[in-house]
Amino acid sequence: MSRNLWEHDHPYYCAKGNYFASPDKGMHTKYDSWTAFHADWGDNDPDLNLVVRWDWERPDPADYKPYGEAVPPDTLAVYWVLQRKAILRSTECVVTEADEPAVREWLARRAQTIADVWSPFLAAAEGATA
Repeated sequence: MSRNLWEHDHPYYCAKGNYFASPDKGMHTKYDSWTAFHADWGDNDPDLNLVVRWDWERPDPADYKPYGEAVPPDTLAVYWVLQRKAILRSTECVVTEADEPAVREWLARRAQTIADVWSPFLAAAEGATA
């Protein structure tokens, strides 16, 4: 069985929003739940709205409990290139462990789109390691 999505630590990090747009331009949108996020972004065209990265962010309770603070919920950050308009943007939604199967299924469909973009190189890399 593969690891849970919150167990993946991607190299480096990605800034939320868009470096070239002021915060009031709406380049980072937050949602209170996976359901709310999916209502806005779930069925959009994956070619026009290319997911280039995702991070399931799980806060470390040790950073909050010594101060008597509540541990924030897990969030899913998704980083997009809206290709037709060359827009970089991000979204973030609260997620729970119960959301993982739906999140995993959605991300798998998005991964196929980016794999298709890189397929000439992926096929060459697979041949080189075989």
